[in-house]
Amino acid sequence: QVPLVESGGGSVQAGGSLSLSCAVSGGYFSINVMGWYRQVLGNQRELVAKITKGGSTVYADSVKGRFTISRDGAKDMVWLQMNSLKPEDTAVYYCNAESTWYSSPFWGQGTQVTVSS
Repeated sequence: QVPLVESGGGSVQAGGSLSLSCAVSGGYFSINVMGWYRQVLGNQRELVAKITKGGSTVYADSVKGRFTISRDGAKDMVWLQMNSLKPEDTAVYYCNAESTWYSSPFWGQGTQVTVSS
């Protein structure tokens, strides 16, 4: 199990900003892709954004132009800057890491983001 340590999140009014960070701890695990997913109770977990070690990014259409993912590849850290937040962004956000050594991805513990109207 790759330990992922998340921080950030919280509550904000619509139009506000929040940032999330995630770090791989405990050593080197040959991490290739890191990203953020979110889940609303009762719904499937969905991709928010992901970034490769080379810096290529993928965003969900719903967050394009509002969220920015960035990464420190040397330290296996990833950040998600969330601007112009909307109530529909309310969810538990999970950090995700894909290793070239393991077939299954790894998940953080999740952090709550709440956007009020």
